[in-house]
Amino acid sequence: MTADTSPPAPAGDGRPGPGRSRLIRGRLRRGGASERMRILSIGGRAIRVSVRESSPDWPPLLLCNGIGASMELFQPFIDALDQRRGIIRFDMPGIGGSPAPVLPYHLATSAPLLAGLLDQLGCPQADVLGISWGGALAQQFALSRPDRVRRLVLVATGTGALMVPAGPRVLLRMLTPRRHRDPGHAGRIAGALYGGSARKDPMVVRDLLHATTRLGPPRGYYYQLISAAGWTSLPRLPWLRTPTLILAGDDDPIIPLANARIMHRLIPRSELHVYHGGHLELAAHPERIAPVVEAFLDADDASPHREARKGSQR
Repeated sequence: MTADTSPPAPAGDGRPGPGRSRLIRGRLRRGGASERMRILSIGGRAIRVSVRESSPDWPPLLLCNGIGASMELFQPFIDALDQRRGIIRFDMPGIGGSPAPVLPYHLATSAPLLAGLLDQLGCPQADVLGISWGGALAQQFALSRPDRVRRLVLVATGTGALMVPAGPRVLLRMLTPRRHRDPGHAGRIAGALYGGSARKDPMVVRDLLHATTRLGPPRGYYYQLISAAGWTSLPRLPWLRTPTLILAGDDDPIIPLANARIMHRLIPRSELHVYHGGHLELAAHPERIAPVVEAFLDADDASPHREARKGSQR
């Protein structure tokens, strides 16, 4: 297990930090010119997809987002990664720019969506990173199709129905998409809901959720919420053989840290990195987390892209 040794953010007076908010807004609006955005139909479902190409020697990184969040939320993290790394990100049906499905879906049957996406993009295998709800989707994909997942990164996520739950007030706020639809509400509840840096600068969360992210119909959120009903990965984790990095914050009200420790004990080839912060530090402070992800994705990798990278760092 590794732990983040970076010092905590300096204490403030509780008022938003405009400097950090401006930085976040700049990152969110930076979108890469080399990315291609399109709508793909996979298994009868239309989803909005963005692809940043990489060299053939670099496996792409497939990003799975949290509940209700569009792909733009990943922009600060993507900007902090090596720009030569290929990126695939998408909006779940009914979220962001993806049309809402007519009928609900379930996490247990969602692995073919990711497999079909990789098929259409001509990718036999990818590294997969999932945050929060997207971490559950990433687990389901790795368990169902281990041949398609080279390395797995699980961020601020748990094992579904069988896990250490959040507190009642946190769970109650997660039942509606109001924070995604009302910037003022997002700012007011940011600290209590997301923890970490949001306690000192709640406007960062408001900007992450509202500066450039796209908003889908309300039923998209509810479909995504009910898709996890009854789903759990807990009894299957000992059979997850994919090399896995588990990233967890020490102040995450939505996913208590105990869940990461349980997952680390159950997944045979896993590493646990505990960082100082809350649920959204991947986007709020990507400069602290991206290097950990990069090191894990490149570990024990003898491919030409790793050798080229080592040479460039000399």
